[in-house]
Amino acid sequence: MSNQASPISEDDVRHVAKLARLTLTDEQAHHFTDQLGAVLGYIAQLGEVDIDGVEPLAHPLDLTNVFRDDAEQPGDDRDAMLANAPDRQDAFFKVPKVLGDGGGA
Repeated sequence: MSNQASPISEDDVRHVAKLARLTLTDEQAHHFTDQLGAVLGYIAQLGEVDIDGVEPLAHPLDLTNVFRDDAEQPGDDRDAMLANAPDRQDAFFKVPKVLGDGGGA
């Protein structure tokens, strides 16, 4: 990275890592500060590009989405879908509990 001040600090990197529930060593935090600073520098460069008169582009090719009619159709056979389930309860897949007591999504 250049001698310019980084657009992101190690504290910022540590905060983002905490939000993502990642644990970083001091070396990793320093390394990612340099890397993310470089990425943010490139993004800043893109912000300096003159785009006056340039039309927005969603795709480089002239494509049109083709949609089928939204018509009611029969669903899959429930028993066939559950036939290979490792565990089931009545007409449902049974999965291990992933949240503790009182937890919610």
